[in-house]
Amino acid sequence: MHSIQVGEFKSEFSSILEQVKNYGEEFVIEYGKKRKKVAMFVPYKEVRNERKFGQLEGKGVIPFDFDDEVDEINEMFYGKDA
Repeated sequence: MHSIQVGEFKSEFSSILEQVKNYGEEFVIEYGKKRKKVAMFVPYKEVRNERKFGQLEGKGVIPFDFDDEVDEINEMFYGKDA
C-alpha cells in the first residue's frame, strides 16, 4: 500500500490507475500539510451472486385442498348474488 499526496495523485492519475489495474496496488490519498488520510484507491472486485434455483425445494407443503373455495368467504367478497 502506497501513500500519496492529492497533488501528486492528480498529476499521476493515469499511471496510478494502471498500477491499480495491472498489479492490484492500493493507494492511500493524503491531504494537507499534516498529510491527513482522506481516501483509499483500491482495485475493483466484481461480486457475482449466482442464483440457486430450487433452494426451497422440499421445505414447504401445499395442502391438497389449496384450491377449494369456501362459500362463506366468497359471500364476504362478492356478495350472495355472485
